[in-house]
Amino acid sequence: MGYTLCVLGCGTMGIAILSGVLASLESTGSRQDTAKWESHTPGTLTPTVQHPSDESLPSRYLACVSREETAKRLRSTFFTLGGLGPSVEVLVGDNVRAVQEADVVILCCKPQLAHTILTEPGLKEALHGKLLISILAGVTISQLTGLVTPTTRVVRAMPNTPCRIREGMTVVSTLPASTSLELDRSIILNIFSSIGRCRILDEKHFDACTALSGSGPAFACIFLEAMADGGVMMGLPRAEALELAAQTLQGAARMTLQGGTHPAQLKDAVTTPGGCTIAGLLALEDGRVRSTIARAIQIATERASELGQPGKK
Repeated sequence: MGYTLCVLGCGTMGIAILSGVLASLESTGSRQDTAKWESHTPGTLTPTVQHPSDESLPSRYLACVSREETAKRLRSTFFTLGGLGPSVEVLVGDNVRAVQEADVVILCCKPQLAHTILTEPGLKEALHGKLLISILAGVTISQLTGLVTPTTRVVRAMPNTPCRIREGMTVVSTLPASTSLELDRSIILNIFSSIGRCRILDEKHFDACTALSGSGPAFACIFLEAMADGGVMMGLPRAEALELAAQTLQGAARMTLQGGTHPAQLKDAVTTPGGCTIAGLLALEDGRVRSTIARAIQIATERASELGQPGKK
């Protein structure tokens, strides 16, 4: 029962996706529960538990890497992640066989390696009639479909690393007309809604999504670290300063996501006349923090658009 899920190029994101999906299924206590497509806000996917066929849930996991050293490290990583090692078969340099045995393939390699992997002798035929989900930044659906058979159903997704703890944000491209089966839709939803939030957007927005949610955790960590450094400078112990900063950012984010409160409203609510908050905000404005962050998203978006182009690294 269920399908075989294969991850080609199982690096940081591949580990995050597999461990997140496995942890999600284990935490429910059953591999029988799944979800249907339900949109509470336009484009947002929210799982609604029901009990359809096991076909929409993975029952076997394959992780492909190119070196034995990487494979050993990967096996060790999955064992460390709550004893998930036995659930994941790690293959070295055997992409074709893995894809032949798989039903759904997630392409997680570096963008510049996509052409090399997909043109490997026998791989195009192995992908015949299967669902290929690419998480590669900058590599378009058009580029991917040019490397596979017309029967391969190609979808793009852009998850981020917090999916490892099931707090991810994934954007999925509008499904192609060839992906009309409800089973395909359920498979995609079950993978990505089980590891966080999931939203459908047109592919034209993917470079910006790569910068905002894909690179975003790194940008957020810079801000988080800077807040903690400020606390340390003012006498707080390092551990407590980091905890205060992290919980503060998490709480503010949840008030926006769950409470629907605009960030500007949250800011104004704690900014009293002549108080310490407005003094700190003016210091941030002096440092052009707002425009610098926005520019970081712009520059990262432009770079994302280059990653899938020939000759770009």
